[in-house]
Amino acid sequence: MDFLSTLLAVAASIVIPWTIGNSIRRQHLYSQALRAQAATQAVIAERLRIARELHDMVAHSIGVIAIQAGAASLVIDTQPAGARKALGAIETTSRETLAGLRRMLVSLRHAEVEEDQPAKAAAAAGLEAVDRLAETTAAAGVRVEVRRRGRWRPMPPEIDLAAFRIIQESVTNTVRHSGTDRCRVSVDYGAEELAIEIVDDGRGPLRGDMTAGTGFGISGMRERVALLNGRFSAGPRPEGGFRVSARLPA
Repeated sequence: MDFLSTLLAVAASIVIPWTIGNSIRRQHLYSQALRAQAATQAVIAERLRIARELHDMVAHSIGVIAIQAGAASLVIDTQPAGARKALGAIETTSRETLAGLRRMLVSLRHAEVEEDQPAKAAAAAGLEAVDRLAETTAAAGVRVEVRRRGRWRPMPPEIDLAAFRIIQESVTNTVRHSGTDRCRVSVDYGAEELAIEIVDDGRGPLRGDMTAGTGFGISGMRERVALLNGRFSAGPRPEGGFRVSARLPA
């Protein structure tokens, strides 16, 4: 009996520490797997953010440049002044786009140094740039009427940037696909949310256009709003034209 008790005690002294150690090891491996998964998801999210920024920035600028270049080629012999104006708009748009790309590249290079760098990069564009966007778009032949309602207040950087990018992408789609020469942008500062709406009376995106709901344009806008727990809608209007609407908690 004493021998059996001693044997059980020895076995317990071996099994119990092994069980505890194995449990700790499994918990450690599980924690490592969770951290690796979180890091992978963070990398994917950052890549998607960068892709959206590049798309929104470049798509608008290239659209304006293409229209201005076409206009310049049409009037270069008959209306030199008009051609010079178009070329000037091309130069301005190109410089602004290059500056924006440069800021983005700098933020990427220094991202490992400052963890809050994405927020600083986001401050490079926001709702304060809507009027400048309207001027650039007018030079491309589409007049943008900007309406603001409510009492202005500073927005969180991520809301400010998302709102501007949605407006920019929607206006770009109007320039490239609507066939109209005007659109309206509304910015409503509510008590608990920021509401934006972009409306045109054109023919809307044509079937097969990359921005007509199946490409990166509208899907990118929808992703931005979803990440901020907002509401988004986009589609043809019953009376004609196209409407984009977003409501962002602010």
